[in-house]
Amino acid sequence: MLGPRQEAQAALFYEFSLENHVPQDHLLRSIDRFVDLSSIRAHLADFYSHTGRPSVDPELLIRMLLVGYCFGIRSERRLCEEVHLNLAYRWFCRLDLNDRIPDHSTFSKNRHGRFRESELLRHLFETTVARCIEEGLASGQRMAVDASLIEADANKQNSTPKEEWDASTVDPVDAPRAVREYLETLDEAAFGAASEVQPKFTPHSDPASQWTAARKGPAFFSYSDNYLIDTDHGVILDVEPTRSIRQAEVGSTKTMLLRVKDKFDLVPDWMIADTAYGSGPMLGWLVGRKIDPYIPVIDKAGRPDGSWTRADFEWDAEIDQYICPKGHALKQFRRNYSDPNRGPTGKGRAKYRAQKLTCQACPSKHKCCPNADARSITREEHEDARQVARDLAKTDDYVIAMKRRKKVEILFAHLKRILGLSRLRLRGPCGANDEFLLAATAQNLRKLAKIIPAPQQPAKS
Repeated sequence: MLGPRQEAQAALFYEFSLENHVPQDHLLRSIDRFVDLSSIRAHLADFYSHTGRPSVDPELLIRMLLVGYCFGIRSERRLCEEVHLNLAYRWFCRLDLNDRIPDHSTFSKNRHGRFRESELLRHLFETTVARCIEEGLASGQRMAVDASLIEADANKQNSTPKEEWDASTVDPVDAPRAVREYLETLDEAAFGAASEVQPKFTPHSDPASQWTAARKGPAFFSYSDNYLIDTDHGVILDVEPTRSIRQAEVGSTKTMLLRVKDKFDLVPDWMIADTAYGSGPMLGWLVGRKIDPYIPVIDKAGRPDGSWTRADFEWDAEIDQYICPKGHALKQFRRNYSDPNRGPTGKGRAKYRAQKLTCQACPSKHKCCPNADARSITREEHEDARQVARDLAKTDDYVIAMKRRKKVEILFAHLKRILGLSRLRLRGPCGANDEFLLAATAQNLRKLAKIIPAPQQPAKS
């Protein structure tokens, strides 16, 4: 039997509670327990005027942004529409049915002004990290670092080749905001000062982004999102935007480790990374701070002719020399210097040579130096730290470390596939920083909600 037609009838009074209409197992209920915004007003107090019209509550803006990044809502226009329609979003943002939703332009106004001036998003991220540490999700004993390319909001059609680009001719007064930020970062190690090599193309809309073909496919403009994580549960301890080049990405590791130490007093026992971080200076910096580098060493000591490599020679640190497999010594200096400034310094590269007569008479010369009169070995400045990393690579802990390193790659996959941050919406280094911080905050909140779910309450009859 066909039922009666359903028609909406307006009622004079409604008894409605958002609390009763948000499911108990909704993700936002679990996230809400870990969102601490009590310090936001005090943090922003100096950036608001004491006179004028009341502003939009900054806590409301932050809650709406968290909703957007937790659920992959990239557009702020669409975010306002979704919060207007979705009851769970309204509940999380502390909005009643009759409360108005802020205009999307309010986000830009606050982001370009007081949010960046006060570093509010960094404060929000660090508050979330502190909560993860408080809940026991991050011990700081083992950390991993990696970088991922995030496509910038720029294209090649609106770019200039490096032969025609000259930053000194750009007028900061008339330039767009992203261009002004680019000019301000020319001396920063994470951007302009990271390398003297100029990119092949520079985009007009976001000149700080890097033209790269690192994905072995079509080249594009991008930023690098650098994560420092705790490998216990994959909590993101710090995040840093840089140019998409190895020097900037490796340099950001020092920045993040020092910042985590200053903010949370965390110094890892292990540092886990891939080969890109296995340079001598990076390993030396870690070993100098008593951090074990579980990192593959960048080593170009292999010889294409199949002769003995540096690894076949024994190093004697006490008398500063190498011993070849036949027992002959390779020394840096073969006489004593009356002036110590002319002798060995222990810094920089050092070249160790065998005596020519010894090598010429050696029956194993064809295995050692077939194309040279005598064998020589170059020892890098941080060779001791490189050897520490090589020795760690032979241990069982190294296998465990390489498995733990995959957690940072999983976070980047989650960032792009679930949160939808495969391409930036904001431009400039500050825009990249804002998006990376909010996305990392959302990932940590989702991690807390997953590992510590909200207690189920019986449904009300």
